[in-house]
Amino acid sequence: MTALTVTLALVATAALLLRWQRPAWYWMSFGVVFAMVRILARYASVMDACGLTVPPSRWRLTLARMTGRPIPDSRAPRILRLRPTRTGLVLRVKLRPGQDAFDFSAASDRLRHSFVMQNVTAREVRSGVVELRMTGYDVLKRVQMPAAAARAGVMRVPVAMREDGEVYYRDYRQTPHALNVGATQSGKSVYQRNLVAALAPLDVALVGIDCKQGVELAPLARRFTALGYNPDAAADLLDALVEHMEDVYQLIRREQRLSADLPDAEITADIWDLPDHLRPTPIVLLVDEVAELALFATKEEEKRRDRIITSLVRLAQLGRAAGIYLEICGQRFGSELGKGITMLRAQLTGRTAHRVNDETSANMAFGDIAPDAVLATVQIRTDRPGTAVASDSSGGWVRIRTPHLTLRRAVNIANSHAHRTPEIPALDAFRPVLPPLGKAAAPSAVTAPAIV
Repeated sequence: MTALTVTLALVATAALLLRWQRPAWYWMSFGVVFAMVRILARYASVMDACGLTVPPSRWRLTLARMTGRPIPDSRAPRILRLRPTRTGLVLRVKLRPGQDAFDFSAASDRLRHSFVMQNVTAREVRSGVVELRMTGYDVLKRVQMPAAAARAGVMRVPVAMREDGEVYYRDYRQTPHALNVGATQSGKSVYQRNLVAALAPLDVALVGIDCKQGVELAPLARRFTALGYNPDAAADLLDALVEHMEDVYQLIRREQRLSADLPDAEITADIWDLPDHLRPTPIVLLVDEVAELALFATKEEEKRRDRIITSLVRLAQLGRAAGIYLEICGQRFGSELGKGITMLRAQLTGRTAHRVNDETSANMAFGDIAPDAVLATVQIRTDRPGTAVASDSSGGWVRIRTPHLTLRRAVNIANSHAHRTPEIPALDAFRPVLPPLGKAAAPSAVTAPAIV
């Protein structure tokens, strides 16, 4: 009996230590079993308490009266599947007649408390089937990206972890242009750093505009095809991008070759349907602190500002088919930046908002597409940099957090993939001039020299 007691005490101590230090390990070893037993044991009572049951059907009531039996109880949705994951559980249920998926979304917070889970989100899988995705611990407290997330796909890269335990991907084919806003020290730079690190292994050209004299993007310059460090250089760089876009459209127009016998699958209106040997390299344009491009103090600066905004609007409106994608970052992005700003914002489908200092800044990002996300944005805690709310034009939103990536690690990744940096003739004048790497840090190496 003493040995059994000691063993149980050791197991309980190990479980408590894992729950404190390694919540993911605790979940996979102990938590998932406890959670599944708890959910199956409480399921019927929780559904009834949360108002997710339906009264018995008329034929069951009639049968009970005819046979003299007690009136049957209300029926809970039928469990189709309960599947464990590395961060939680996935419960799929079959709705009863008269129920709606919105009922589960509205009751998600009550379900979270009743099942003692960290988070519960509901989504409709198909007509009559709802999936409840539950997380067993706070996955945003210590972000750990799964190794499988590295295999994402063409122009689809993992950049953060969602609060439901899934990986958040930046998909440029689906969401070509995006806006990233947030206050100082909110995590915008780390998000941008993770984005560059994820794009570095791909066959894509990175073009950057960093009006802070390049302090954010210059250390990663070996992986950039072109960089602009001030508004004057940015204006010329954007003009060159517009010219390149027009050349790409001329190429696409030549290769359409429309004829009556041409199969529909071979007709193209963008670069992705071109043959591999003719397809231009896709370009991702990263703009850091867009407000610096829109501010002016003199007449000459106002003319330059109009050139810049006009070029950005043209790239946002026309660049997708030419393989040009925009990532616009800034602390605020409202109409006070002048004419053309709201037109540009309307073209930025993806929205990511880190911690902001006022509700107005959150409204600039989500007020026109996802009003519910505004409150979630202003509630982001200051002690969790990198936490953000991500949304798109569909109105759905989710909390995410990017893993902390040091500048040294980002530089190492950029330098190790420097050999993938493509040359685009239209942007040769803006190619960053850097000293050659030493033997210990050749492009194929993993470790880079000091930041330059």
